[in-house]
Amino acid sequence: MMEDPSSKQEITRVLKVLEALKQASHELHTLPSTNVIESDSIKALLELETESDTFLSKDPRLSTLSQQLTKLKSLVDTLQKSCGHGLGSFLTRRFLIQSISRVAGSIESEIQAWIDRESIESLIKGLNEPLQTEEDDLVSLLSQFEGRVSQGFSRELQDLVLKSKIFCLLERVLCNPNCSKKVREQCAFVVSALIRFNKDVFAGQVLMGPLIHGLVSMTSLESMKVLCSLIKSIKSPLVDEIESNGEIPKIISFLDYKDLQWRIVAMDCILEIGYFGRKEAIEAMLTEGLIMKLVELQRSELCGDLIDTGMSDDEKDRSRGENKFSESHPFASCVARFAVQLEVGEGLRQREKRAFKQEILKRVREACVSDAEAATIVAEVLWGSSP
Repeated sequence: MMEDPSSKQEITRVLKVLEALKQASHELHTLPSTNVIESDSIKALLELETESDTFLSKDPRLSTLSQQLTKLKSLVDTLQKSCGHGLGSFLTRRFLIQSISRVAGSIESEIQAWIDRESIESLIKGLNEPLQTEEDDLVSLLSQFEGRVSQGFSRELQDLVLKSKIFCLLERVLCNPNCSKKVREQCAFVVSALIRFNKDVFAGQVLMGPLIHGLVSMTSLESMKVLCSLIKSIKSPLVDEIESNGEIPKIISFLDYKDLQWRIVAMDCILEIGYFGRKEAIEAMLTEGLIMKLVELQRSELCGDLIDTGMSDDEKDRSRGENKFSESHPFASCVARFAVQLEVGEGLRQREKRAFKQEILKRVREACVSDAEAATIVAEVLWGSSP
């Protein structure tokens, strides 16, 4: 997608001026009242007000901002002329200072709204033509939008996002195998940010569309990390969708990858599913031979010795030692860790937890190569699952 260079330069120049205006407005809005007249923020705003006249008059969406800047200049002029020492003059100055602070806050909000509109419009253009847009440009736009959404909730921004239907575009690009993995991963990051921004509004769109399949089929470490974060946010309803869409076998299969990071991320995802999963999801994991795979991982050279489940006298040193051990032995006691997730999790009823505990113990005995190994892992499961 080619863009007129002169138009792009003009937008960049406008953005630069508006960002400076926004920063000055923010500083003025939070400035102690006694410093208003002599503040650098006031001087910067008044200088930028003159510079911005040219482009403010061209964009009707900036008319309110233009009016606010004019109002600010008028209030500052009035304040500078208010030099009496009586009670009336004091009260007038206090009123003017508070008015200047309010106007500065309005200017900051107006500028942010304009920047949000421009950035979303640019992002929509890129998402509508992802194969014709430079990869780095689109990734940059997505990253900037992710950063903006991550700043916290804003009703005005939410309205813009909903009206633009940008979530559907993100989903379409994320699920398009013809798009670059880098772009698709960045779309996944934005989706995760939108869920943190307002889960109540955007979780339904995650559950109703093909996004879950897109994340799993991407076969990307980053997409799996996003899936884990979505499970933590949306909880059991998302695990229900993962199970009903038949994605659990694929997730379990990642434990067979040679790459260690892949197996660690897969393990994290499995633990989250175990915590929030209902009966059907847990059954699906066990049917895929999860316990056998976990026993093999626990036995592997990556695990080494099992984590000592006893408590020492020096708890703090012990805790630090366990953290270091866990980093170098990511699958130590992984069977017990999975059993604990089921035991303390939110997805199962108490009788289902008891039944799955017995099923796990049975499968452990079947998977172990010796009585000693079986006895050790069974003891871990029984000890780790105790309240």
